Amino acid sequence: MTRTAGGAGTVVSVNTSLKKGQIKRPVDAAELRTGRGIEGDAHRDFGHRQVSLLAVEDIEAQKARLGGGGSAVLLGPGAFAENLTTRGLDLAALAIGDELVIAGAVRLRVSQIGKECHTKCAVYHLTGDCIMPARGIFCEVLSGGTVRAGDAIEKR
Repeated sequence: MTRTAGGAGTVVSVNTSLKKGQIKRPVDAAELRTGRGIEGDAHRDFGHRQVSLLAVEDIEAQKARLGGGGSAVLLGPGAFAENLTTRGLDLAALAIGDELVIAGAVRLRVSQIGKECHTKCAVYHLTGDCIMPARGIFCEVLSGGTVRAGDAIEKR
């Protein structure tokens, strides 16, 4: 699928973890709370970085760079500690302040693009590199609700 900033994509996976800096595990569904983030996730109530997004296309590109063996085998949704893994939506084309709508109801606002890593987290130790600092998108929850894999996500 071609990535488009103005079109729609899909949520491939919803991922959570109990501690920061850990690989997140896929869950069937998650409840996003307005102004707070994802129930049961370590980044809930984490200021303006309540929900993180990463494109599966970027995960696949990283796997290809690593050559498909070793740690690349372990890379998939949640491996880079992102909450929502997406497909089809060009996250790199988003700007701070852009809004995203998931399943026609949940609304997110882009609050940060990329991040600075001060420590080498579990993701870095697994892969030898982490793409979240360059490719990750962080959002605030404007309007909460349930998000599941397969839900449509689009730029508003």
